[in-house]
Amino acid sequence: MNEHTAGTIRRPRTDDRPLWDLQFGVWGHTALLVAHDLKLFPLLAEKPRTLAEVCAALSIARRPAEALLILCVSLGLAHVQDGHYTLTPLAEEYLLDSSPTYIGGELDFSIASPLSFADLKKAVLTNAPQYRSGDWVKALEEQAEFARAFTRVMHSTSMRPALAWPEVLELSGHRHMLDIGGGSGAHCIGATLRWPSLQATVFDLAPVCAVAQEFVTRHGLQSRIRTLVGDIWNEPFPSADLHFYSMIYHDWPPEKCRLLTQKSFESLDSGGRIIIHEMLYHDDKTGPFTVAAYNIVMLWGAEGQQYSGRELSEMLTEAGFTAVEVKQTWGYWSIVTGRKP
Repeated sequence: MNEHTAGTIRRPRTDDRPLWDLQFGVWGHTALLVAHDLKLFPLLAEKPRTLAEVCAALSIARRPAEALLILCVSLGLAHVQDGHYTLTPLAEEYLLDSSPTYIGGELDFSIASPLSFADLKKAVLTNAPQYRSGDWVKALEEQAEFARAFTRVMHSTSMRPALAWPEVLELSGHRHMLDIGGGSGAHCIGATLRWPSLQATVFDLAPVCAVAQEFVTRHGLQSRIRTLVGDIWNEPFPSADLHFYSMIYHDWPPEKCRLLTQKSFESLDSGGRIIIHEMLYHDDKTGPFTVAAYNIVMLWGAEGQQYSGRELSEMLTEAGFTAVEVKQTWGYWSIVTGRKP
C-alpha cells in the first residue's frame, strides 16, 4: 500500500522549528534594519516609552510600531514593564552610537547592500564573487568614499573582539605589533590599551590608513600607534616581533593564506609571534551555523572562505611556527597563534 494513502501517512520524526527559524530569520533581520534606520534604539535609550509615545515619536501607526517592539523584546534588545519599553544592556552596548562597540556600521552596510538571491545563486554556480566583482583591493585603492565607508563598517565589526583577544595572551614580552591589513586600527587599539609597553603599526592601503589615523587619534594613542601605507602582497613587512591578521585569511583561498604565513615566518625574528584572528569552523566542519553563514558571505563577496582552527594550525606548522595553539576569545571569535623558533 502506498504510504501516502489515508491513514498511513508517516508522522514527522523531527521538530520543524529550525526551518521556521531560518525561513523567518530574514524577516527578523530586515525588521531590525528598519528599527535601526528609524532610530528606535536611541529613542528608547532616552527614557522608557509607551507604545503610543513610540508611535508619535516615529510617526508610524500602532500596528507596525507594536510589531517592531515585540520583535525587539523577543530578541532581547528591549524589555517591557508596565507598558513602557526600554533597552536591554545588549542593545545599549551594540545599538547606540555612543558605545565603543556599536554595530551600526554593519547594519548600515546591510541596508546599502541587501543580499540578492540572484547574486548568491550566481556565486554558487560560477564560484566567483559577486559584490563589486570581488575586487575589494582595487575598490579600496581607487574609491576613497568606498574605502572610508567600508573601513568604518569593519571597525564596527572589530571593536568588540579587539577588546577581548588581548586578554587571553601574555604579550608583555613583545615590543611591536604589526597589524597586517589592519583596517581601522581597532585591534591595535585593543592591544595597546591592554599592554602598555606595546607599540603598534597599522599596515594597509592609503585611504584605509587615513581612517585608521582618525580612530587612533580619537583614543589618544597617536604616540603608540602609527599607520604605514603598504601592499601586504608586494612589499616587505616593516620590523615587528608580533604579526597580527584579523579577517584577512578568510578573504583568500588557502594557497594565498600559505603565502602570507610564509612571508610572516621569514620576516619575524626568532621568538616572534603570529596571531590569526577569525571566526572558526569546528574542526569537523559541522558548524557553527553562524560561521557557515559567514562563509556564504565570503562565497558571495570574496575569493576566500572561513577556516577551522585545525586548518590554520596546519598552515602555521607547515611554515615552521611552533607552539601553535587555538584559543576562543569572544563569542564566535578565536585566535590561532604560534612562535618562530
